[in-house]
Amino acid sequence: MMSRVQKGLVAGVFATIAASLLEIPNMFLNWFDPFQGVIASIIGMPGNMAVGWGIHLISGVFILGPLFGYLCPRLPTDTPETKGIVFAVGAWVVMMLGVFMLGDYRTFSSGAGFGTVAWLLITHAVFGIVLGNVYARLVAREKRGATIIGGAPAH
Repeated sequence: MMSRVQKGLVAGVFATIAASLLEIPNMFLNWFDPFQGVIASIIGMPGNMAVGWGIHLISGVFILGPLFGYLCPRLPTDTPETKGIVFAVGAWVVMMLGVFMLGDYRTFSSGAGFGTVAWLLITHAVFGIVLGNVYARLVAREKRGATIIGGAPAH
């Protein structure tokens, strides 16, 4: 039996993988500024993609996943996917506040400002959909497995 935080951690792994799979073609095709580059610029290491990837993975798996598991029952909306979107867009707002308050004015290179911000919002929404879906599947699996004759479900 996993706690909500553990379920969020597992969901965070899958959601981070999904968001990373969206980011890989962006890095090679150079559509927008890579998310990992934006993160590295915020902390004062522009161009260091390895640091950006590390922070991206740590924050998606170990911060946002467990935090979603904790907050999921308290989030508005009815479906787990929309709860995930609400949560991820909230995380995007916090990140954008950090970018605009702590980041350098050159955080977004050349004319990619609005496109990059929109791309980050889209990838966060996908992150939220996957996060909510995987979390809901883990909760449902546990409810199915915990049924005892004459007993009540765990959640």
